[in-house]
Amino acid sequence: MAVTEQHGATVQSPGDGVAFVDGEFVPIGQARLPLLDWGFTRSDVTYDVVHVWKGSFFRLEDHLDRFQRSCEHLRLDPGYERSEIRTLLMNCVRLSGLRDAYVEMICTRGVPVPGSRDPRDCRNGFFAFAIPFVWIISPERQKEGAHLIISKVPRIPPASVDPTVKNFHWGDLTHALFEAYDRGAESAVLVDSDGNLSEGPGFNVFRVHEGNVTTPGGTVLEGITRQTVRELCEELGIPFASKSITPDELRDADEVFISSTAGGVMPVTRVDGRVYGNGRPGPLTTRIRDLYWRKHEAGWHATPVDYELP
Repeated sequence: MAVTEQHGATVQSPGDGVAFVDGEFVPIGQARLPLLDWGFTRSDVTYDVVHVWKGSFFRLEDHLDRFQRSCEHLRLDPGYERSEIRTLLMNCVRLSGLRDAYVEMICTRGVPVPGSRDPRDCRNGFFAFAIPFVWIISPERQKEGAHLIISKVPRIPPASVDPTVKNFHWGDLTHALFEAYDRGAESAVLVDSDGNLSEGPGFNVFRVHEGNVTTPGGTVLEGITRQTVRELCEELGIPFASKSITPDELRDADEVFISSTAGGVMPVTRVDGRVYGNGRPGPLTTRIRDLYWRKHEAGWHATPVDYELP
């Protein structure tokens, strides 16, 4: 399906964001989904999120790679070629005028033919939007470090829902978030069926101990920012490994931090009430975070948005 510039002509007051829906660009507040789309009624959907910082996408091709893999895994066809999806995302950002943005691409199972419950009868749908940048942990809160809990809510088993494919099955994650709020924390880390750490709502978690950085391996989302942390550790000469981590090992860490497209590298200073160091972001976490933002600002893995296109 061709991408044409005429789609953007009707966008008005786009400052809050722009969406691509049913082949048209519209202000985010006017975006609508079909009520019977299985992406809505059954969470039969995959998505990916990439951010724009200072007018450039960060690791756009890596996010497109993962989105393509997820679609193939779920037997979804977005109906657009990779180059067209790239252009649609670019146009969402360009039309919004946002220099710092949270950009999401979505492929749904779609609406079935009347009377059918066969997923093969659905026409898959593609949607995208760009809104102002989203932080899992606000910059102000990061100065002190986030407070997390290790949730009593177990992660959905990977045999049921593959966590390496981004999905809308957030029931366990949302339940864990409410538990965190009830316990005075900002967010939570969930454990898997073996009792080891998995991930949090929209982020990967890292343990720093005796100068080494580890993160849960196995069946967790292979976060793009998680991959970035690995690369930064290699550059800094910090040993890095993906492995099983128990809740007690996280509580006994020297430092803890999390990573996400929605915020980069973010320090944690308390888990289950246990305070790390002096209650401020740790030195190794700070080195990794500072390098992340220095390289980010310098255009590392950047794909600029052309805001001047007609």
